[in-house]
Amino acid sequence: MTQYIGGQALIEGVMMKSKDKVAFAARKPNGKIVVKKIKYSSLTEKNKLLRLPFVRGIIFLFEMLVLGMKSMAWSADQQGEEEHEHLSKKELVLTIFASVGLTILFFVALPFLFTKIFISHTGFLFNLVDGFFRLVVFLAYVIIIAFFSDVKRIFQYHGAEHKAVHCFEAKKKLIVKNVQSFTTLHPRCGTSLIIFIIVVSIFLFSLIKTNVWYYNILLRIIIVPLIGGVGYEITKLSAKYSNSKFLQFLIKPGLWTQKLTTREPDDKQVEVAIKALKEVL
Repeated sequence: MTQYIGGQALIEGVMMKSKDKVAFAARKPNGKIVVKKIKYSSLTEKNKLLRLPFVRGIIFLFEMLVLGMKSMAWSADQQGEEEHEHLSKKELVLTIFASVGLTILFFVALPFLFTKIFISHTGFLFNLVDGFFRLVVFLAYVIIIAFFSDVKRIFQYHGAEHKAVHCFEAKKKLIVKNVQSFTTLHPRCGTSLIIFIIVVSIFLFSLIKTNVWYYNILLRIIIVPLIGGVGYEITKLSAKYSNSKFLQFLIKPGLWTQKLTTREPDDKQVEVAIKALKEVL
């Protein structure tokens, strides 16, 4: 059975996740690589209903959001000269709610209200323009943050994470030379998932028939988890049937976008990705 490895770039580090383990690896300012490994158990393993198609995608996205916040906080701690306090459960919940709130504002509410200026009646054309504005907002956000030096390094670690996973999937020895020979683009990347979600939202939002703007926005927010679940299933299929020309066509936009969110890593950054990956195998 194929073992799928997922991951995320951190501050001067990489998080890797297998089915039952998660590892955070980061390079401290003194050059030492530190690692934290924890056991991982998804809610989908405890309840058959949560493993149903589309439902499992919603659970996965929520779990990765929480795990991503925790791993980012941990990696930030490793860069300070003094010990920082870890996020409490209350602080983590507030951070997640703030992140979700800002996402809804910038990727649901604002594109809808801006489209309303040009097109009054909601329909497929409205949702096509609305989806275009969501894509523009996302790309503009990525391009702007890419100018920050810290973000550039995170994008390099993002590339290192992808290269390491590619090397593992190709069944090659996990050494820097081998890992560096692979591309920084990967079809299961969260960036590709976001592009799928934007495309799927154009069609699913078309099912909303009310022209009352606040009802429309509320209903859009309610079906966002479903859209995420559909996007997750498409991503899974693209990995399982990677030779399918149709699925290769579907993932192309996501791979193009990854050219913005990944950079070529140096050997030291690849070493961190390899360290994290080995911990979960």
